[in-house]
Amino acid sequence: MGEMVSFEASGRTVAGYLALPAEAGPGLLVIQEFWGLVPHIKDVADRFAAAGFVALAPDLYEGVTYDHPDEARRRVMELNVDRAADDLSGAVDLLLEHERTRGPAVGVVGFCLGGGLAVFLASQRPEVAAVVNFYGLLRGVQPDVSRIRGAVLGHFASRDVHIPAEAHEELLRRLREAGVPAEHHVYEADHAFFNETRPPTRRRRRASPGSARWPSSASASRNEFVKPSRAPRAAPRSTRRERRARSRAAGAGRAPRWRRSPPRHGAARRPPSPPSRR
Repeated sequence: MGEMVSFEASGRTVAGYLALPAEAGPGLLVIQEFWGLVPHIKDVADRFAAAGFVALAPDLYEGVTYDHPDEARRRVMELNVDRAADDLSGAVDLLLEHERTRGPAVGVVGFCLGGGLAVFLASQRPEVAAVVNFYGLLRGVQPDVSRIRGAVLGHFASRDVHIPAEAHEELLRRLREAGVPAEHHVYEADHAFFNETRPPTRRRRRASPGSARWPSSASASRNEFVKPSRAPRAAPRSTRRERRARSRAAGAGRAPRWRRSPPRHGAARRPPSPPSRR
């Protein structure tokens, strides 16, 4: 279990939920949905800490949370993006200075509103070495993606009525044109499929920590979190064992599991069921 902490951001005191791992680990910023810093986001931070991350979830609403979507949407419309970015920047500083944080960079994962803010923050802080964006785009705000120095992974839903396919495909195009290592995955799901606490999502399968490309979202991104990423890196050369395995698999008519090509961009997939919590 984590605890509420405070930190400075542009002369203001900002609160946040900090969850620590058993040992030193990479720093990770967890950015809320438009509901605010609700128990679900704190639980996500706790799960990240259990996976070895120093996880911090800033409170962008100053203690206020919402249950009704109309109220939450009004709050988002009133949100000062620059001020929110300042608060998130202060959170990055806290992570980098924390004694448990390992490495000169941090990762950022955001959901809905937080996903859009994660990309925006990465365009302002070169210390952000990896971004995981769950179905988030900022309306009316175009971050300067050419300033992003880390990799960007996006998870979007094929039935999302809030973010049409054209919108996240345009973001992916801009990222790649700017030379940012970027990849988007589309799932056969509705908006907010990650959040298992909202009533609309309890009745369908959803993605959760440990699934929905979680290895590429967290575990496989640990190296990105602990060192700054400046440019796309060439794929490592395969080992002799891997080449032999591919040769044997080719004779059997299929590729080895760890070398199978990922689903084509834009192809909808059903998000897997969440793993059981320990």
